[in-house]
Amino acid sequence: MRSCGILLHISSLPSPYGIGTFGDDAKRFVDWVAGAGLKHWQILPLSPTGFGNSPYQSFSTFAGNPLLIDLDDLINLGLLDKQDCKQADFGKNPSLIDFEKVSHAKLSLLEKAFRRAATSDYDKFAQSEAFWLDDYALYMSIKESMGDKSWLEWDKDLLTRSESAIDKAKAQHKERIAFWKFVQYTFARQWRELREYANKNGVEIIGDLPIYVAVDSADVWANPALFRLDDNFKPTRVAGVPPDYFSSTGQLWGNPLYDWEKMKAENYHWWLSRIKKNLELYDCVRIDHFRAFDTYYTIPAAHNNAINGGWEVGPGMDLWNAVREELGEINVIAEDLGEIFESVRVLLKDSGFPGMKVLQFGFNGENNDNEHLPHRYPVGCVAYSGTHDNATFEGWYRHSTQNEKAMAKRYLKPRTFEPISKAAIRALFQSPADLTIIAMQDVLSLDNRARMNLPSTIGDNWIWRMKPGACKQKHAKFLKELCETYFR
Repeated sequence: MRSCGILLHISSLPSPYGIGTFGDDAKRFVDWVAGAGLKHWQILPLSPTGFGNSPYQSFSTFAGNPLLIDLDDLINLGLLDKQDCKQADFGKNPSLIDFEKVSHAKLSLLEKAFRRAATSDYDKFAQSEAFWLDDYALYMSIKESMGDKSWLEWDKDLLTRSESAIDKAKAQHKERIAFWKFVQYTFARQWRELREYANKNGVEIIGDLPIYVAVDSADVWANPALFRLDDNFKPTRVAGVPPDYFSSTGQLWGNPLYDWEKMKAENYHWWLSRIKKNLELYDCVRIDHFRAFDTYYTIPAAHNNAINGGWEVGPGMDLWNAVREELGEINVIAEDLGEIFESVRVLLKDSGFPGMKVLQFGFNGENNDNEHLPHRYPVGCVAYSGTHDNATFEGWYRHSTQNEKAMAKRYLKPRTFEPISKAAIRALFQSPADLTIIAMQDVLSLDNRARMNLPSTIGDNWIWRMKPGACKQKHAKFLKELCETYFR
């Protein structure tokens, strides 16, 4: 069935607390999405942000980001004072996230809420989620006590998780462990309420599952045998991609690689738990960097760029057969972008998952019949104006070559005085793709000041926020007319 949706992360929503949350502004956005005739809201990973404030470098693949918790909800429950929240310093710019200030203020307020909360409220949650929550809460508590140092720098007994050291740490950090469990309970409760509100209004949530986890994470600390680490628990080779559209030196992500043989020996238990958890959180899951299940790029850990890496063979359909056997048919979008071998196309076909097309990639100025141009889209794909890694469409157009601009204008045929992004959206809605996803920045025709992420850089990424009142009725009307015209 033909449908359409919007791409906007929770953190990019307006709110009075320096970052988007699960509060009233999120529900108002759901109302706007539904009013525009859209059936899907795609977000980025909900996991805690780590290195570079990236949701793809998280302290836990199972945990939720405390910064997204709505404070007004805690005020209404009597766990916080409105004046305390009003006086906290979340940063001054409503269009950007100051992660340092937001993190300090939000965690301080959550500590106050925790001290007023009844333990019994989250006991049941803690028991049901113990398979990941126990390790995560202990990991965060120890990490704090160590001045936020990576677990690779902890004392040897904690690093190797000796039984006596773990027992001692649990006793020593009992109160702090309870705090982190309360935070995750609050996150899960608020997210469930927001998702139910979206579903009730006819909007399904598309989540995002990063292919890799961060080395500085509870996941690797608790399961080192599942990763390719040396005797000192440091990665021997790390993840990334070769030189590409985004970077002439490739992308050096630095994530530890999986030991697929050991994972297979355990019937992929860790991956099954991870996918199951995501399917509980979302109506559909986008699998980031899906091509790595076929072949994945590995880089020596000592290298400072991704030029001299190599390809290795992933688990292929063996993993996805195990997933289907355990979980049945699952609702997944496979991000099949980047350097694509024929074997990747075979894996995508065998999996039955829809792949992705990105309109920006269609205009390379060479006038070739590019598979990212809408007339080439297979019916079963998901088509995007751009992903979180792309420039905004307006930003791309302004900085593209003359040949690329000419090709885009000839193909998209923008109307007089119409932003090129509107013509791009129209082309996507006209396309054969079953599902089209439009970046919110492109609906608003914003330039690259609204870009979410520039791959292979550390800087002002992940900080963009939509201004209050930015998504107006006129934008909803434009999208709804396209939905009705092209039967989405």
